[in-house]
Order: sequence, then structure tokens, then C-alpha cells
Amino acid sequence: MKKRNGIIVLAVFCVCTILLGLMVVFGVGTEKTGAAQNVKLGLDLAGGVSITYQAVGEEAPSAADMSDTIYKLQKRVEGYSTESQVYKEGDDRISIEIPGVEDANAVLEDLGKPGSLYFIKQYDPDHNENYSMNGYTPSGRPNYTLAKSIEELEAEGSIVLTGTDVKTAQAGSTTNDMGNNEYVVELTLNDEGAKKFADATTEAVVNHDSIMIYYDNEAVSVPTVQSAITGGQAQITGMGSFEEAENLASTIRIGGLKLELEELRSNVVGAQLGSEAISTSLKAGAIGFALVVIFMIAVYLVPGLCAALALCLYIIIVMLFIVLFDVTLTLPGIAGIILSVGMAVDANVITFARIREEIADGKSVRSAIKLGYEKALSAIIDGNVTTLIAAVVLGVLGTGSIKGFAATLAIGIVVSMFTALVVTKALMNALFELGVKDEKFYGKAKPRKNIDFLGKQKLFIGISVAVIAIGLVVMIINGAGGKHPLNYSLEFLGGTSTNVPFNEDMPLEKIDSDVVPLIEKITGDANVQAQKVAGSNEVIFKTRTLTAEERTAFSDSMVENFEVEAEKITAETISSTISSEMKSDAVVAILISIICMLLYIWFRFKDVRFGASSVMALAHDVLVVLAFYAVTRTSVGSTFIACMLTIVGYSINATVVIFDRIRESLRAKAKDDSLEELVNASVNQTLSRSIFTSLTTFIMVFVLFIMGVSSIREFSLPLMAGIICGCYSSVCLASTFWYLLTTKIKKKEE
Repeated sequence: MKKRNGIIVLAVFCVCTILLGLMVVFGVGTEKTGAAQNVKLGLDLAGGVSITYQAVGEEAPSAADMSDTIYKLQKRVEGYSTESQVYKEGDDRISIEIPGVEDANAVLEDLGKPGSLYFIKQYDPDHNENYSMNGYTPSGRPNYTLAKSIEELEAEGSIVLTGTDVKTAQAGSTTNDMGNNEYVVELTLNDEGAKKFADATTEAVVNHDSIMIYYDNEAVSVPTVQSAITGGQAQITGMGSFEEAENLASTIRIGGLKLELEELRSNVVGAQLGSEAISTSLKAGAIGFALVVIFMIAVYLVPGLCAALALCLYIIIVMLFIVLFDVTLTLPGIAGIILSVGMAVDANVITFARIREEIADGKSVRSAIKLGYEKALSAIIDGNVTTLIAAVVLGVLGTGSIKGFAATLAIGIVVSMFTALVVTKALMNALFELGVKDEKFYGKAKPRKNIDFLGKQKLFIGISVAVIAIGLVVMIINGAGGKHPLNYSLEFLGGTSTNVPFNEDMPLEKIDSDVVPLIEKITGDANVQAQKVAGSNEVIFKTRTLTAEERTAFSDSMVENFEVEAEKITAETISSTISSEMKSDAVVAILISIICMLLYIWFRFKDVRFGASSVMALAHDVLVVLAFYAVTRTSVGSTFIACMLTIVGYSINATVVIFDRIRESLRAKAKDDSLEELVNASVNQTLSRSIFTSLTTFIMVFVLFIMGVSSIREFSLPLMAGIICGCYSSVCLASTFWYLLTTKIKKKEE
């Protein structure tokens, strides 16, 4: 019976893996649901739509208004993709880049034309000079046009609200008194708008007035005021369909911008990276995965084989979730998935180490497997939940690429826990039932001499302080020397966008090999981004800010080497794609994540000192990696945030595993046992896990660094430093911090 169960488990695993694998390759149904080809790709992998707006008005817009408008547009276009970019071009232009979209006209129609939005008080239509009727709309409603200027309406007090008084506008549906479904637009006003609207609607009810919504001098809605609206929430009813409601909501949202914008140009841009870069990264992932599989089988034998099989299913499920959850995938995102394969090994390594300990204690293989999973469960759950908390907070509060990173991270955590705790365990039990019962196939923990980590605490702390101090000194020297403390890329500082119309349709691979090196020689900077404009021979090059001399050298180089017409080359200064608001949102999200993780660890471990020590180790890792960025002058670009977030999640996970062993040892501690010996023993018992997990993750990232393109190297190099640092801080510092807090700050007796 048991042998038959083992066969059934293996058969179910093979069938599920094959079917899900076929779904990833071919999809299901005519729409090919679940197929990898349906993954939404970012600008770097697939290109998208580029739209440039120009502010309308006689006076140049203020920096504050431009910043506010950019931020609101950024929030709006995230509905298309979290990887969308909005940035300033020149003094009065705003560019939007949305990945995975090919129809610029459809985007423009959906976004709406940014213009002026006004809520205007209307009187009896037969005796009103504010507007005039201009035929009928397609739905059969009167189409009104303003007959007076905005200045006149402001003077006579007819303007109730402007677009800037509206915080949000969302389409929805409700059930009316007759029980029928009705489409509506829900409005939320800011504090000032709520007060003005309360006064206006109160007066409108008394005088039987209406308040029309005008956009670019034409009425887009003629709602009837049925009662005074005093809570800052309003509802526009009477929509014929959800699409009509969504169009009105979109118009109101974009009319709420501080600036009036008009479309200057729009086009479809190609991928920033060629197909060769993508295939190279995928090959690197395959090689790294193969090395991890070989390592797991060589070190852990049968359990390692089960983990390797489960990892295959893990990759398939992650790909399915990315497609089904509509996650936008960029090249750093691919690197993040490949990296998560290394991190997914962690739960298996923790369990396998426990199984070997139980076998060494004389337990049978069956009992060792059962006890190994039971004892590893708390460490696996706590380590992954802390990282999952960070992913959820970042997903809710983050913006731009942070949301995409959070989604990928959350998917990886949930799937890795399932495959490690359910799939690997089921496969191991199945093989056991099929006769693989000898303990030699599972390994046995060997006794080893404990390393006195606490005895070397001064050395470890001294090394860390020295490394962080070197980084701070280098940043200060860079700042004093006229450079930035860190080597910020154009994503943080902005730069120059140069449009070059070549005489032929040059493939991106040739641009990367023939054109980009010439530009890098002029700028002295390897951070050059190239995008093709679809349907033309034009290529957009984004670089750091160029001086007048460098712009001339750039133009001359294009003329001399590619016979480009100099007068057709145009250049504009562009702002950073990561706005100050996005930076502040990221900082707030990360701080809240850390606080939530601290509270969770405090709750689970019943001692705030565990949480405080975890945060101290985490802060150490962040500072050390910053020092690495400063000393090596690695470019700080869009991948920087993802890199730091990965290190934060990786560091906290490794630390919690060690703290879980300390907590377990404290429960079994006798009164005369030394706390110092207990801590040292706990660190040594988890040492193989710390080293092996770090090694498998390092292998994946190292292969990426060797084979990847420059943007992947910028991501993987500091990650390798972070992996080493995270292992070091978890083993050498986190337990030391906890020990010092415990011995210096005595816990009060209950």
C-alpha cells in the first residue's frame, strides 16, 4: 500500500509538472492563457509608447507645478504598468513612456487630453448666458459649450471647483432604488474642494441650479444636484455604460493636473536591449540553475534530488503567476527571478540540516524526515513571513518599479514555501516508500568543533565599523571634490536625450556594438541607454547631462562615422525618471516595512531585543553595500532600489533562522548553562545552512555577472557584495547584538 502511494505521488508530480510546463509554453485556449509569451515586458525588453506633452501658457511653468504634474501622471500611468516612466524634458515638457503598448493613439484616447477642468454653476437653461447648446452628443444628450470666458465666470462667481480640487475620480457601479445596476463616477475632493462644494451644492438645492462639468470649454457631464454634498464625497450617476463612466472619470482625473498640457508628439519606441541580451541572461539563468542542482544533489544526496525536482516546479509556477497576475517583467526582474531560485533553496537547506541532525542523534530515517520538517517549520515560516511583510508593504505603498519588485518578491516567497514544505517533503516520502531507506542516502551531521563567534565580537564589529567608515569617507571626498557622493545615473539625476536619424534601419545589436562605444568614449560613462523609434530610422540615446562641447562632439561623431545629417540631430535635457516624490515614497515604504518586521519578530519571539538586533544587522548590511557602491563607483540607477530591497529581504531572512535556533535552545536551557555557549552553539548549528544558502544564491548571481549585459552587471555586482555581507552579519553580528542587548539590558522578571 505504501509503495503504491509513493508511485502515485511521483506520478502526480510528473503529470502536474508536465501539464503546467506545457501551459507555460503553449498556454490554454485561443487566448493562450498562462503562456510565457503573454508576459508583459518592460521598456528595456519590449519597448512601448512614448508620449511628450508641452505645458500650455504664456508663462513658463514653475518647478513645483511640473513636479506635481509629473507625480500625478506617474500614478495614473501605473495603471498600464508599474514600470511606466514619467520625466521632465526641457523646461516645459513632460515625457511618458509606457512599456508593452504598441498603439499610441489608444493610450492618448484612454488617458485623455490634459486640459482645463471646471465645475460651473448653471441656472435655468432658458435664461442662462454661461453656455450655449451645440447640438447633441452621440448618446442623445445636449452638448453645451461655454459662451463666456473663464475670467468672466470667475468674476461672477460661477466657478464652483477646478480640477485641482479633485483628489480622485473612479468609475464604478451601484444598485438604484429600482434594483437595477447603474454606472457611476465616484469623486473624492480635497479639504478645500469639499468646503467649496458643500457651500455650492447647498445653494444649488435651494435655487434648483445644476453644476455642469466642463472640460476644454465643452460640457462632459450635466449632473443634477439632488442634495447638499458636505462630506467631500460625490457621485455622478446616469452613465449609460461602464466605459462611459470610465471615460468621464479619466477626463476628470487628467483635468485635475496643475498644468494644462497639449500633446507635442507620440511614437512607438523599441526595446532598450536587444534579443541577444535577453537570451544571454536566460542562458546564464539556466547555467546557474544547473550548478545549483548539481550542488544540492552532491551535498544532500536524495533530499537534494527532491529539492532540485521541486525547484523545477517552482520556476514553472512562478512564471504562471507572473502571467496571471499581470506583472510587468524587466531585465532586472528576470535577474530577480533567477536570484529567487537561489533563495528558494533556503527552506530546503534548513530542513535537510535538521534531518541530518536527527539521524546523527540515532533517529530512523522516517522519524528524522518527520522531525526535521517539524523543527524547521518555525524558522522557515518566520524567515519568509518577515520578508513577505516587506513585500506587501512595498506593494501597497511603493511606486513605479518598487511595485513590480514587490509583486515578484511576494510570488517567489509564497511559491518557494509551498514547494519546500509540500512538494519536496512529498517527493522525499515517496522515494522512502519506494525503498530508498538507507541513511547513507540522506547524510548524517558530523560533530565539529564550535567556533567562538562571541569571543571574536570586537574583531567583527571593528571590521564592520572600518568598512562603513571607509565608505562614508569616500562619499565625503567625492562630494568635496565636486562629484556626487555616489555615482548616480540619469535615472536619479536626469541627463540628455539625443535623437539621431540614421540613414538606415540599424538593428539594436549593431547600435550596441558600433554606436554606443563611441558615445561612451565621449561621455566617459558606461550608462548609455538606446531606444529605436518604430517605423523610422531614428534612435534615442539617453546619457548623463552633456556639456555644449560634448553635444558637439556627439553630433560630429555621428556625422563622421554614420553620415548622419547634423541639422537633424536634436538634443533635450531630461529630468530624472525617479522623482523626488517617488524617492520619498520608497523611503517611507522601506521604513514602514522595517517597523512591521520588527513588530512581527517582537511578537513571535516575545522579546523586542530579537527585533532590534535584526534591524541593527539589516542597517549594517545596507551601510556596507552603500560603501561598496561608493568605493567601486558602481552606477546607482533604477536597479539600485531593487538591489537594496533584495538585500534587506535576504538579510532579515538569514538572521531570523539563527534567532529561531537561539529561541529553541533557550527553551531547553538549564539554569547553569552559559548563555554565551548557548549562543555560540546556535550559530554553529546553523552555520552550514548560512554558508550553503549564501553559496547557492551567490552562484546564481555570479553566473549572471559573468554572462550578463552591463545593466545586469550593475545589478549583480553589488548583490554579490550584499550576499556576502548578509551572511557575515547574520553569523558574526546579529547574535552578538542580541547577546550584548540581553546581557547589558536585563529583562525584567515577571
